[in-house]
Amino acid sequence: EQLIESGGGLVQAGDSLRLSCTASGLRFRANAMAWFRQAPGLEREFVAGINWTNGNTKYRDSVKGRFTISRDNAQNTVYLQMNSLKPEDTAVYYCAASGNPGATVLQGEYSYWGQGTQVTVSS
Repeated sequence: EQLIESGGGLVQAGDSLRLSCTASGLRFRANAMAWFRQAPGLEREFVAGINWTNGNTKYRDSVKGRFTISRDNAQNTVYLQMNSLKPEDTAVYYCAASGNPGATVLQGEYSYWGQGTQVTVSS
């Protein structure tokens, strides 16, 4: 089972990026998916998640209205559209897949993790 992220990079404050995560070897349609991030010296934190059953989404407060998570089951891919980026969004972003259909903010609920992609936002 593999999760492969792409789409990170260096941007300026106010710019947009779209992260992609493609899953292989998973029964993708049965998994809730999420994005987490980890900034230097800080704990990894939940960013956004999407349910398998009904497509419901959840976000951490600081990204609501700026980030959008979506999934394409036909392509086994989950996306994170990030708009109006801020320097405090700078982190390594990780894609994660849960063994359950409902997305949670708890890292322990996610069995599969990608290798991470760096997002750097300059002021």
